[in-house]
Amino acid sequence: MRSMSVEQRRARIGVRHRLAESARVETAEAAARSMVVLHATDPATVFLSVAARTRGLEPAHVEKALYDDRTLLRMLAMRRTMFVAPAELVPALQASCAEPLAHKQRKTYGRFIENAGVVDGDVAAWLAEVEEETHTALLARGAATGAQLSKDVPRLRTQIDAAPGKSYSKPTSITTWILVILGCQGRIVRGRPNGSWSSSQYTWSPIESWLPGGIPEITAETARTELLRQWLRTFGPAPISDIKWWTGWSLTEVRKALTHLDTVEVELDGGTGLLLADDLDPVSTPEPWVSLLPALDPTPMGWQSRDWYLGEHGPALFDRNGNIGPSIFWNGRIVGGWAQRGTGEIVWRLLEDVGSDAEKLIEAEAARRTTWYGEVRPVPRFRTPLERELTA
Repeated sequence: MRSMSVEQRRARIGVRHRLAESARVETAEAAARSMVVLHATDPATVFLSVAARTRGLEPAHVEKALYDDRTLLRMLAMRRTMFVAPAELVPALQASCAEPLAHKQRKTYGRFIENAGVVDGDVAAWLAEVEEETHTALLARGAATGAQLSKDVPRLRTQIDAAPGKSYSKPTSITTWILVILGCQGRIVRGRPNGSWSSSQYTWSPIESWLPGGIPEITAETARTELLRQWLRTFGPAPISDIKWWTGWSLTEVRKALTHLDTVEVELDGGTGLLLADDLDPVSTPEPWVSLLPALDPTPMGWQSRDWYLGEHGPALFDRNGNIGPSIFWNGRIVGGWAQRGTGEIVWRLLEDVGSDAEKLIEAEAARRTTWYGEVRPVPRFRTPLERELTA
């Protein structure tokens, strides 16, 4: 069995993830493709992940790709997580992740509605009617917020308490539920937000206005195979447990998709990983590099097994739900964290000694990030211990 050292895996992070200075790219689309998808639960993550992987771009370039050129699309996919994906990958994400999610969410929301007793008769049929009315209303408007659509479709204002008797119980309208279902079905898409690039208050548009003709249909089997191929090219080698975690698929689905790919096992430090058979050649180690990655960046969130690049720094950089905060990478391993204060100042702290040369590179990256933010002051959606300390 071939082996791959931790140093080689870290070199691949610098090169494949476009984080080393020499590996950076020129467009937001290229940055997204290099990572398969970009995490988008926190809207600012998309922009800051692009900033870390490109040269000479500004937030406006990312907005252009998202909302004008529409070469990038925001959607729910793996693990019911929000991502921004290159348009050409959307069919694979739709068939392998979004469609099953639409079915699951529809059953969940339908159960909440049935338990609330607000619908007489067939709840599934009632839901389908509301979905159609909402889609029709959005087609008529061209683009709209959830609040605007709820004025057009009165049943969207139906109030449901999904957790009766719980301390956190709070009746809420079904507007968001219906929009989530339609989004997962690939019928509507999140468009330009109301406010700055860090806002999560989106308008919605029919998918046809983003992708003429809608999302091309492919089989789930073909979709899973293509998604795994791209993931292995970016994140391989990795154990199958990492693949299962990242995709959110069952082990049976992962193993079946892998049968359509030519893969090999390689020995890793402490285990065995999978790699595409044509990807065994070593990657040249790039010049020393530093990257300031945002909360939920796809690099640190790409694997479940993280010791080889995270070390002992998890408690400072992750919240209780497994979400990473802003992190500092030095030659493929995490060595500290950073944050933006309300004044706009970028502050950082090292969790281990990396030497003066690395600190100079960190200072330069912090200055670059300050310029990227401009006047925008987003607060990470998931606060981590070190980020809180740095901004206190």
